[in-house]
Amino acid sequence: MRIVGIVQARMGSTRLPGKVLRDLGGRSVLAWVVRAAREAGALDDLVVATTIERADDAVAAECRALGVACHRGSVDDVLTRFVHAMAGRRADAVMRFTADCPLLDPAVIREAVLVYRAVPGLDYLSTSLVRTLPRGLDVEIVGRAALERADREAAAFHRTHVTSYVYEHPGDARLLGLTYRPSADDLRVTLDTEDDWKLISRVVAEFGDRYVPVKALVSWLRARPEVCGLNAHVRQKALQDA
Repeated sequence: MRIVGIVQARMGSTRLPGKVLRDLGGRSVLAWVVRAAREAGALDDLVVATTIERADDAVAAECRALGVACHRGSVDDVLTRFVHAMAGRRADAVMRFTADCPLLDPAVIREAVLVYRAVPGLDYLSTSLVRTLPRGLDVEIVGRAALERADREAAAFHRTHVTSYVYEHPGDARLLGLTYRPSADDLRVTLDTEDDWKLISRVVAEFGDRYVPVKALVSWLRARPEVCGLNAHVRQKALQDA
């Protein structure tokens, strides 16, 4: 069971342009995500999937600096970009990352991969089917066949979100959700606005250039309501608006 990590990254963002290459504690946000995927020690390959737009030349340059493979494809059809990024790579499944989640915990990545490999016949595994982790720490894995079926059949916003067609139109697919207790789904550590940036910067200022285990991060945030309040008002965009 070969699982390839694909990180979607582009400079264009409606709410926070250029966020994936912002400097966070001495390295780019994208570099934090790549490092987490590598430190998990569970993936067979890793590639960043960006676009052919000129602005994303900077993403490709950062990939070269990080020594990570880079695929360039469609701007808006992210689903096809993922499928093309898999082409020529031995992969039974894909772990999807977004480059705006710098606080990912390598342990969660590793656990998801181990569970996916341990359960025969899975088509999709995610920590967000029933969300219990802070937004920005979730992970998901989709089987190659299920992703290719989605690429043939999906339309509209499903082509942007990549995996939503799989779990909203499962058919005979087998889905599995991972949950963590106590639930912390009310917390937000993804990067989509300037207020998200303020919170994430506070975390990095406290812990430095290293990953913080989920439990430690949640405990630290719970003890600091003034930090949680920095982005508590931010609402995640609906799938249809992504």
